[in-house]
Amino acid sequence: MIDHRAYKTLPGNGTENQVTQGDARPQCPPVLPGFEHMKRFWLPRYQRYAVKVRPGEHYVTSHDELLMTTLGSCITVCLRDPQTGLAGMNHFILPESSFHTEGSFPTESSFPTKSSLLVGHSSCVQSMNAGILSMSMRYGTFAMETLINDLLRAGASKQRLEAKVTGGGQVLGRHSMVGKNNIRFIRAFLQTEEVPVLSEDTGGGQPRRVIYIAREGRLLVRKLPVASMNRLMRMEEGYQESLNNSMDAADAELF
Repeated sequence: MIDHRAYKTLPGNGTENQVTQGDARPQCPPVLPGFEHMKRFWLPRYQRYAVKVRPGEHYVTSHDELLMTTLGSCITVCLRDPQTGLAGMNHFILPESSFHTEGSFPTESSFPTKSSLLVGHSSCVQSMNAGILSMSMRYGTFAMETLINDLLRAGASKQRLEAKVTGGGQVLGRHSMVGKNNIRFIRAFLQTEEVPVLSEDTGGGQPRRVIYIAREGRLLVRKLPVASMNRLMRMEEGYQESLNNSMDAADAELF
């Protein structure tokens, strides 16, 4: 059972509804097209259906659902259009291979000028294909654009999107820069795309368990004990290795 009192609610403009008890289970709300493969389950404590967003995945909803994940060095971004109530979450990590071969990690000034994010393609992608950004940053931008584009397809407005960000812990060893690079990337991306960040909980040396209450825009973050890190580290290392291998095999196929 999740201890709700152990979670920290990141500030924002979500309403502070109380969690209720019981198991008056309603019918599972319809899923948006493209997310039929995501398994949802009922959480009695929160009186809502929930979906787990695993590494490399994202999810978008127009209903009162919980979006959940567990993070180490990965980043999760929760985006929401407060007017339509459309919200989404992703879970990604930047491949590490190009950090060792392409020099220092780019900063905000390395990004192209603000892109017009349209469904299907953007000028940011075109600039990256011209070699402006590192391959690792291409993957991060792809992960973000996939989430944004699916929100736009569902009826959200990019001008109204608001972000909450968490993750990027230093859990892959004290010499690893993965978490810090993930944080630097997402800050630069959101600044470039002019998406306001309502709250951020990043860095540190502990894993995080995250619950996003999509309808309310509330992000609950619980720091996990270091003792629970081993399984998460194996999962993230396996995920990152698969990304590195796919990048080495075909570095342009993401687009």
